[in-house]
Amino acid sequence: MFDVLRYHDISESTHRILNPLSAEKQNLIGDLCSLRPGMRQLDLACGKGEMLCQYARRHDIEGVGIDVYPPFIDLANRRAGELGVERSVAFTVGDAGQPELEPQQFDVVSCIGATWIGGGLDGAIRLMAQWVTSGGWLLVGEPYWIEVPDAGLRAEVEAGQEFAELAGTLDRFDAAGTELVEMVLADADDWDRYSASQWRNVADWLLEHADDPDAEAVREVRDGARRSYLAWQRRCLGWGVFLLRPQ
Repeated sequence: MFDVLRYHDISESTHRILNPLSAEKQNLIGDLCSLRPGMRQLDLACGKGEMLCQYARRHDIEGVGIDVYPPFIDLANRRAGELGVERSVAFTVGDAGQPELEPQQFDVVSCIGATWIGGGLDGAIRLMAQWVTSGGWLLVGEPYWIEVPDAGLRAEVEAGQEFAELAGTLDRFDAAGTELVEMVLADADDWDRYSASQWRNVADWLLEHADDPDAEAVREVRDGARRSYLAWQRRCLGWGVFLLRPQ
């Protein structure tokens, strides 16, 4: 069976941010949180660590990032060195759904595009709330439906989780005991750059690795993802980072 993590390695090889959010919008989120020196952030499923590294550089905060995939942690540590913040941030290989940390130690707890670590949005919010200080921020990156597709396509994308339209997403935040204070949403251009650049990365990889045993599987995954995106995902699926406070 083809390793989906290998596909992400290939398709997102040029990406520092592993979601459809521009660097400008990622920086805007830090500004909206009024980050300042001495604050601490926990980033669950941190990927390549770009958010923590940039916030440490821009706002002089400290942070901890956890991700289950060792190559991402290696890249995060390398990025921290490039930006000169290796003394401010610490990246660890581990289960982001079970971080071994003292509770209520972080001014910001983020889970950007990985609420599956808590079994879905509600569980992820409950998980995150354990480590945030009173009055602190929860940053949740989550898809939402712009236009709800047919049941089969919806089941394919949600894969056992549950998404809602924006008003329904607000209801889910309320039910989880949080207040939606702000949000930063990806637009169509953000989605295009995130998705289409993956097609380019795969195309370049295939040119250089035509004899790789996984080449045909990589091509098939790319072709399916590209067709789905152009046929309906671009029209139907939104994505954003929601700034919450526990109530």
